[in-house]
Formats: sequence, structure tokens, C-alpha cells
Amino acid sequence: MLKMFSTQLSGLFSKVNNQEGLSIEEGARLLAQAVIGEGYIYIHGTEEMIAVCAEATKGEEPLKNSKPLSFRETGKLSKADRVLLISRFSTDSKTIQVAKQLQKEQIPFVAISGALNAVDDLASIADVHINTNVIKGLLPSDEGKRICFPSSIAALFIYHALKFTIDEILAEYNM
Repeated sequence: MLKMFSTQLSGLFSKVNNQEGLSIEEGARLLAQAVIGEGYIYIHGTEEMIAVCAEATKGEEPLKNSKPLSFRETGKLSKADRVLLISRFSTDSKTIQVAKQLQKEQIPFVAISGALNAVDDLASIADVHINTNVIKGLLPSDEGKRICFPSSIAALFIYHALKFTIDEILAEYNM
């Protein structure tokens, strides 16, 4: 099972790299604007996606000028700030609520989630949406169901891609 999981995870990372590379670059440019403009990159994750917020703000190599964001704080952001929203699916109601508030406040944001292509979803609201491509389990179980749903692993992979791209952009500005 471990070998199958490793193979599927490797395939998922390749898919994200091939299909979301431009969105990752675009998202990194948008988020880097906060640091260049003396703002902050606020990060909000729901459920297991809190892992990305923890990595960005408290990890070994924290993201420059990053802070966790709670829903109560959205009205306190400045025009120099940017936001990274992360949820399991693009239809997560709590994350959409935050996204709509940011949109109303005219605060640009990047969203990471598994795209379900619904009418009201993050992919249609976000300035930049990055698809985790995790919308079902990766492995078949003995009962015929799909198991192993590595959404937070995919989100952390995307976060790290965003971070090193942001770091490269900031290096160009000697920041």
C-alpha cells in the first residue's frame, strides 16, 4: 500500500506542477506585493488546512511578513495586505464567506483548494486560484471505496512552491 501511495502522491505533485505552475507564479507575484508594499501576507486555513498557516507562520522557514488571519480581522486589513486562503474544497462555505468579505474590502487574495467547479466557489472569486487536484481519495480500498485523501499534503506542496517563488521575487528587490 505504501508503494502505491508514494506513486500516487508523486503523480499528484507532477500534476500540480504541470497544471498549476502558472497560477503558482501568478499567486506568488500577488502575495509578494504585500511584502514589497510594506503590508502583510495573511493566511487563513480551514479544517486540516490550518497546517499551511502553521508552516507559514511558525515553521522552520517562515514566510516573510506572514500572519494568521481570523474571520473577525478581515475588516482590519489595509490595501497593502494580501491574503492566502486554503480549504479542502473550493465550495467550503466558511472560506467562501471570508473570500466574499475580502472581495468586498478589495483585498487581493490567492486561494488553494480542490476545485469542484460549482457556481459559487473559490475558483471564481479568488484573484488567483490554485487547484490541489485532490477531490477524492488516491487509493482503492478492499471494499471498493477511495481512501487516502492527502489534501493538506498537496496544499503544503503548493505553499512551498509559492514560498520559494516569493523568496525569488523578493531577492530581485533585495528584500
